[in-house]
Amino acid sequence: MTTAQNLPVLFLTDPIVLPGMVVPIELDESAQAAIDAAQAGKTGSVLVAPRLDEGYASYGVVATIEQVGRMRGGAPAAVLKAERRARIGHGVTGPGAALWVEAEPVEDVPPDARTTELAAEYKKLVVAVLQRREAWQIIDIVNQLDKPEAIADTAGYAPYLSNDQKRELLETPDVAARLTKQIEWITDHIAEVEVTEKISEDVREGMEKSQREFLLRQQLNAIRKELGEDEPDGADDYRTRVENADLPEHVRAEALREVGRLERASDQSPESGWIRTWLDTVLDLPWTVKTEDSTDVSAARAVLDADHHGLDEVKDRMVEYLAVRARRAERGLEVVGGRGSGAVLVLVGPPGVGKTSLGESVAKALGRKFVRVALGGVRDEAEIRGHRRTYVGALPGRIVRAVKEAGSMNPVVLLDEIDKVGSDFRGDPAAALLEVLDPAQNHTFRDHYLDLDLDLSNVLFIATANVMDTIPGPLLDRMELITVDGYTEADKVAIARDFLVPRQLERNALTDEEVTITDAALREVAANYTREAGVRQMERLVAKAMRKAATRFVTGDDRRATAASPNSAASAAAKSTTADTDSAGAVPDSGSARSGLGYDPALGYDNVIDIESGPQPADRVTSLVVDVDNLTDYLGRPRFTPDSVERTAVPGVATGLAVTGAGGDVLYIEANAAEGERSLTLTGQLGDVMKESAQIALTYVRSHLAEIGIEPSVLDRNIHIHFPAGAVPKDGPSAGVTMVTALVSLALGRQVRGDVGMTGEVTLNGRVLPIGGVKQKLLAAQRAGLKTVFIPARNEPDLDEVPGEVLAALDVRPVADVADILAYAIEPVAEPAADDFAVSA
Repeated sequence: MTTAQNLPVLFLTDPIVLPGMVVPIELDESAQAAIDAAQAGKTGSVLVAPRLDEGYASYGVVATIEQVGRMRGGAPAAVLKAERRARIGHGVTGPGAALWVEAEPVEDVPPDARTTELAAEYKKLVVAVLQRREAWQIIDIVNQLDKPEAIADTAGYAPYLSNDQKRELLETPDVAARLTKQIEWITDHIAEVEVTEKISEDVREGMEKSQREFLLRQQLNAIRKELGEDEPDGADDYRTRVENADLPEHVRAEALREVGRLERASDQSPESGWIRTWLDTVLDLPWTVKTEDSTDVSAARAVLDADHHGLDEVKDRMVEYLAVRARRAERGLEVVGGRGSGAVLVLVGPPGVGKTSLGESVAKALGRKFVRVALGGVRDEAEIRGHRRTYVGALPGRIVRAVKEAGSMNPVVLLDEIDKVGSDFRGDPAAALLEVLDPAQNHTFRDHYLDLDLDLSNVLFIATANVMDTIPGPLLDRMELITVDGYTEADKVAIARDFLVPRQLERNALTDEEVTITDAALREVAANYTREAGVRQMERLVAKAMRKAATRFVTGDDRRATAASPNSAASAAAKSTTADTDSAGAVPDSGSARSGLGYDPALGYDNVIDIESGPQPADRVTSLVVDVDNLTDYLGRPRFTPDSVERTAVPGVATGLAVTGAGGDVLYIEANAAEGERSLTLTGQLGDVMKESAQIALTYVRSHLAEIGIEPSVLDRNIHIHFPAGAVPKDGPSAGVTMVTALVSLALGRQVRGDVGMTGEVTLNGRVLPIGGVKQKLLAAQRAGLKTVFIPARNEPDLDEVPGEVLAALDVRPVADVADILAYAIEPVAEPAADDFAVSA
């Protein structure tokens, strides 16, 4: 056992000295005293210990003095060689001015197998670190070490360890514990070095790539310069393009300012890419390009009439717009844009009436470019006003893109389905449209991406919508409203004959000589196969008939088709002759080898298809006529038939009229009573306004029992009012008079006339207030087969918009009091027959 020694202490802040290290020490006054005391002592050794702020260290190293001299600067210094650890004991007295302590050397424990393995692992890690630093001489010295304690104490030279970590190693006498800590620390250091090297390598590769690209671009520029070609993407080229472009002055000034920023920016800067994209967008916009409007008003009206049937109000508005611009041009007045010079129209009507296709026809009539912007489902305000350039992937809004796509500053822009614009946390696109669709503001429209004033006053905006209710009031107020309420039966027949049938003939590879659809068949389709305001479903049925006709031409199957012979008169005469046919329609001489299924009296047996052998080339049908008689062969049974008489065959049912997003429609209201306490039950998915109308109707009837002739006890029960089609939401006050009529019919036990319809809001005093959608409701009444329709007296001016054909087919009666409706609509009491009197007598 090694005995303790009394040694002078040399305190060091940096470095932390571990056994085996040889370090030079610059000597201050206290260090010089310790060195002098050690040299004067018996052992010639000094105890080197860390200097601590909070007190004395508990461990140090016993070091011998190898050399004493001066540094290059002349300061005194000594070279110390640390030999072994020592535990610092209590202070003792000694010669000189140095501080003496009792030092107890720490003996190394013989290594076991685990310590040897830890030493070997740590040695490999140290060598790996030194290899990264290419310190080959130090690697040789480390490889010569074989003792675990010596290998562990090499950490004193590790630059990646802090003084606190080295002091912790000094104060850990157990070799295995020291090696375990050192392995953890050096492993973390190697991982950190690998990440740092990977980052440095990536940065170096990126710099090398940038430098390589820079050199190649410089060489490419030099080559192009020698060839006389300009750099297409350079800042100089943008400056030339801006200076040569026909731009407004405020646009040119902003573009040149951005070109200056591009010239100062680095090619590798993301900002340069954003500036280039912005400049390309500005230069692609047709700032000064305008198409010349057609000045022939008659030709423009002819174009509109050729493309669309009816829609006179829209056509008149377009002709007026064109006529005003033509007169201003004739008189030398300004016809360019400006505040309030634009036109913004909104076409509101049910689906299938031609609102969307009308925009293209208007553009053709005016001689302008046409662009369609679909707004259905748009919920982001930036879709209209664009994104700011600070965002990645920023783009201009749809309005600017539409102008760019049109290539002129005065196109016809169709804003389709404007009533279906939504709003959420991203903003309200309808609010962004306020500036676009305001003729007093859109001459200075500012897109967020462009951040420049864009003159939209020359753009003709046409918006389409199915309903007005979902269009915000401020937006609707900025547009000129034109309602397209739907078509009459005659209009549908004309549209089908002039537009739908020719289009479907072309799409199905047919000609008008091969397939003919009579007007009577088209009228039947409009009346009983469709129940719509437009003609979209009618076109589908026409297409269905054409497909079946094309199939029969290909297969030669005419068993269910009416074949038209060249001699149509003879065919008609033969069809009218039935003397040779028995009552069952069988052909005489039924024992013939030919089947009667394909027999045609006009063409004889020569045109009959042999069912067993199949169609022969000579038997193929050459033309088909689709008429009322064979319409079911092509389209099946009719889907709609007038049912107002059947539905009102019992008391308590009245026929009302309503307006939906698909146009006008009839609405049957049923009333019934059940025993129970006095109450009112409403069903049919009704809104609050309609529920209140039912309450008003019942209150009116109960307050006028004597006038109407109803027993007071009749309505003192549970009254149930039902609106069929319960899956469809219903609201509005216009069913008030219909509910009053249904309740009075129930109370009197007399049914409502089956050919009578009605609409109007009712008050508690029985006054009939005006409602909306008169034209659509009257069109629906005509389609449903009604004969008499009651409307509010204050809606009588609306009859000017109703087609004359509808007014001729309906007996429209304006009324101011619901009593006038009750007096006519409810069937009178049936007078008893003469036989009844005889029996009662």
